[in-house]
Amino acid sequence: MKIWEFAKVEGSSIKLDGWMSDTMGLVDGGIVYSTLFKHPAGGPKDYEIILSMFPQENYRTLTHITMYLDDVPGSSAQASKFLASREINILNSISLNGISDTVIVWKLMADLNFAGEGDILREEFETLKAKNDPSVSKIERIDIKPAEIGRLFKGASTTGGKEEILRGYPSEIKDGIFQVSEQYGDFLGDIDGQNVLITMDADAWILSITFFKKDTKLVKVGLEMPDCPGGIEQALEVIAGWNVNLISVFSKVKICYETMYLELVMDIGKSDLSASEIRDSLPGCVKGLNGVYTVKEFTELK
Repeated sequence: MKIWEFAKVEGSSIKLDGWMSDTMGLVDGGIVYSTLFKHPAGGPKDYEIILSMFPQENYRTLTHITMYLDDVPGSSAQASKFLASREINILNSISLNGISDTVIVWKLMADLNFAGEGDILREEFETLKAKNDPSVSKIERIDIKPAEIGRLFKGASTTGGKEEILRGYPSEIKDGIFQVSEQYGDFLGDIDGQNVLITMDADAWILSITFFKKDTKLVKVGLEMPDCPGGIEQALEVIAGWNVNLISVFSKVKICYETMYLELVMDIGKSDLSASEIRDSLPGCVKGLNGVYTVKEFTELK
């Protein structure tokens, strides 16, 4: 699953892609909490904004709960009651029928009363289940683990990690747009027309908006190539000597064991070759590889 998209800033507005905002639960009129980070001097990234539906002060008690329920009427209601009776607040969640149609898998982001309560919750469930208590008769299993969203704020404590600059105030999403200048204009300056990388973390229900340094030059390359062991390695070896920095790699099978599509986005800002030189030489370079490699796309992200 591809979990990122590139977008362009218009003025100081960033339009969030529809499928991504829908997946992450970012709806018009919804409130998001944001934090600005600064990346180290090395590398193509400059600033990064993390968007979350949850206040930063709640991160320690946010928990992933996965409930496996019998696919029968009333199972979801019973699961909800089990959590509600313990004053556990269900936040974002999604449920689906298992492939076999015998179980419902309900994945939740929940806010516990205190950090570590997950172990108590699990023990209570297992005790009730062992006694065949009717209050959990339709719940087969519960998996619990901390969300650990707070890891995002530990970057400055590691060598080369990003540094937290500012926590913004709650802001509203309007027409799928996040306004940057209202909170971070003093740090980011004029960002009109800049390319940004928008990445989602589906487990943590957060979005990352990454701004690149001024000397970054992004190009997008699409190759049709053999679907075989070592195929991607050959393609990456071609560009390894050009002093380019790969921003994203995305591959997908077209015909299994026969043809695949490889999409690369790379920063050529420090390469000795210009974008036009790379574009002109790439078809000839891949032509000599083992198998049929065809350049389908070469786009400068200006």
